[in-house]
Amino acid sequence: MRIAISADNKKGMDSIVAPHFGRCPHFILVDVDGCEVLAVSEIDNPYYPNHEPGQVPAFIHSQGANVMLTGGMGGRAITFFQQFGIEPVTGAGGTVRRALEAYLGGMLSGAAACAESQAHGHGAVATTTGYEKDDIGRLREEADMLSGQLDEMNRRLGKL
Repeated sequence: MRIAISADNKKGMDSIVAPHFGRCPHFILVDVDGCEVLAVSEIDNPYYPNHEPGQVPAFIHSQGANVMLTGGMGGRAITFFQQFGIEPVTGAGGTVRRALEAYLGGMLSGAAACAESQAHGHGAVATTTGYEKDDIGRLREEADMLSGQLDEMNRRLGKL
């Protein structure tokens, strides 16, 4: 199975997961057999920073990916991935290694449209976040995502 992960840098398994797949500069491709990593490669996003709907999912499909892990994506992108037979998974964060471990361990699954997608009418709730409009918005989105992950970890720790 080949898993594509959106990345902010090209450091292999130590790359930072990008908060939004369409506007990430790179993808890390990880070939796995069960939970064993067979190969890791890095590719540039040819549509960074601008893309048209469907371009990035088609590119990921052309790379032979079965799964797309990312921090977030829009509702139309989720549909495009599903049409290509690729499982979209949102909510990934931290390093590629941690996101991959969470996915393979069953702790990361499913996809929900990000707030920006909802603001554009591609999801159920309209919000105005300012995410992705500039570098500050992108960092704000990443900080919010990490804060949510920290809250979830503290909740799980509290149960132990």
